[in-house]
Amino acid sequence: MAKWTPKHEAPEPLEGPVVATITGGTILWFVLFLVQLPFYGWFEDHGHLWWLWTCLAGAGLGLIGIWYVRKRDAAIKRDAAGRDAAATTGTPGATAAE
Repeated sequence: MAKWTPKHEAPEPLEGPVVATITGGTILWFVLFLVQLPFYGWFEDHGHLWWLWTCLAGAGLGLIGIWYVRKRDAAIKRDAAGRDAAATTGTPGATAAE
């Protein structure tokens, strides 16, 4: 079992413009859907109709992703504000929720 034991600590996760990234990807999926829509008949004739619906599913899941990452970003900012407030009042371990 020793070979499955990590030999070093995991790195911190990278934070970046997550909301913008997910929004850009969602827009890209929707644009791809719209570009392929005029060729619906060709896709249907050649058995590639799933390409069209994959793009629409990507856009739909992207909307869910936008909702999720906006909520996550707001929660991270609330937590940081709570930590800042606790640091200025000198209360160790206090958060905005308390």
